[in-house]
Amino acid sequence: MTETKTAAAAPAPKTARAKTAKTTESTVTPFPNFEAFTMPKMEIPSVSREMAEKGIEQARDAYAKFKTMAEEATDMMEDSFETTRRGVLDFNHKAVDNAKTNTDATFQFVKDLFEVKSVADMIELQTSFARSQFETLTAQAKDMQELSTKLGSEMTETVKDAVEKASKDFKAA
Repeated sequence: MTETKTAAAAPAPKTARAKTAKTTESTVTPFPNFEAFTMPKMEIPSVSREMAEKGIEQARDAYAKFKTMAEEATDMMEDSFETTRRGVLDFNHKAVDNAKTNTDATFQFVKDLFEVKSVADMIELQTSFARSQFETLTAQAKDMQELSTKLGSEMTETVKDAVEKASKDFKAA
């Protein structure tokens, strides 16, 4: 029985007191009557207000134009990088294909060389292999040159278009 009496006589929990103390503290303003912290009441002339509003509007317009130009420049750079990436991939695939062709031809030459019966046949095989490899390498070099020229012109065209568009936009602004 003594336990129930002490529990009933106990004061209210501390959390309730803390909540009431916080609400009263937040409404109290520090230095309520101290003049150094009060803002003077003054009227801004309408001309100054209009100039400020025009300045803000011009700044917004300039920011919008700059943002648009930056986004367009980013898009053009992405297009340029994509064109370059595709071209380099094509160039690398062509180089790997050429290497495979040359390696296959060399292996076939070595295989044929083991089947030779005389020195004269070996010299004839060597001569025909050298001639065919020279022709193949010449054709491959021509293909690689055409591919690299195409890649260069595509990259140049992309950059040229970007510069022309940027200069038109700059002149318009």
